[in-house]
Amino acid sequence: MSTPTLPDTFRALRVIQDGDSSRAEFQTLSLSELPEGEVLIEVSHSSLNYKDGLAVTGKGILRRLPMTPGIDLAGTVLDDSSGTHQPGDGVILTGWGIGERQDGGYATHARANPGWLVPQPAGTDAEWAMSVGTAGFTAMLAVMALEDAGVRPGDGEVLVTGAAGGVGSTAIALLSAAGFAVTASTGRTEEEAYLRELGASSVIGRAELPGMKRPLEKERWAGVVDCVGGETLAGAYASTRTHGALAVCGIASGIELHTTVFPLILRGVSLLGIDSVTCPQPRREAAWTRLACDLPASRLASVTQTRGLSEVPALAPQILAGQVRGRTVIDVNG
Repeated sequence: MSTPTLPDTFRALRVIQDGDSSRAEFQTLSLSELPEGEVLIEVSHSSLNYKDGLAVTGKGILRRLPMTPGIDLAGTVLDDSSGTHQPGDGVILTGWGIGERQDGGYATHARANPGWLVPQPAGTDAEWAMSVGTAGFTAMLAVMALEDAGVRPGDGEVLVTGAAGGVGSTAIALLSAAGFAVTASTGRTEEEAYLRELGASSVIGRAELPGMKRPLEKERWAGVVDCVGGETLAGAYASTRTHGALAVCGIASGIELHTTVFPLILRGVSLLGIDSVTCPQPRREAAWTRLACDLPASRLASVTQTRGLSEVPALAPQILAGQVRGRTVIDVNG
């Protein structure tokens, strides 16, 4: 296969320093201004996550300025000096600090290390990959962790907190597809029909879990996917059943965890940390392969919207305000 002609310039949404604050603007840059990396990627799609909302609105998540946000990207390899990937290969990149420590997916081109990339699963495309994105990948890791810990569909209810968000909504769909009875916890009571459509069999309000203050509450959950942290996680942990497990992947309600060791030592409950940023490559590829089977594009259609990169500055405050549900795919050429 012949090497494609490389462009001289590319378009990017950049967050720049503007006096004492920062702002986002579109720029045309030279290809030489991309960060170091052996693989040059022509990006077709990215996505909009909570972290991206923080970055675009100047909330301090970016480690330096100027920088291109976008913690997810999918596209086609143009060149790989390491020989790991071939020109024309479809690849997915999530984690590894892109969009935070290194320029990310809100650009038509990107550079990356070859070991960061996952091959596009057969039968899928870049738009599907970004409808899954970091949120769906994290949800898949959480479900796999629960299964590895021995949680099975017949064991009882599995709780998903922060259920209307990107990770939560995808976790509901994945757990439901795997045969689990899912209870969704959300502060957005108006989203009950949406959560049930995803596969939740019951819905509880946000206030129920923080109200569980005793070291050991009545046993209820066989497993938990927690996207919230704080008092919500503490309540879920105290009410998890004997030999149950909690996959912990979010801090929407706070980073502190005030609780006791009693569920660990009296019920054998497992607390499982989910790290989607530096997840080892074999686990990454296994998760994406399973996502291609369990979460096809047809299953995601009702929870996904596609918007252009030009719309991201307006969308960023909306996701921070909790006004965006499900997944938002970003067409970087739009």
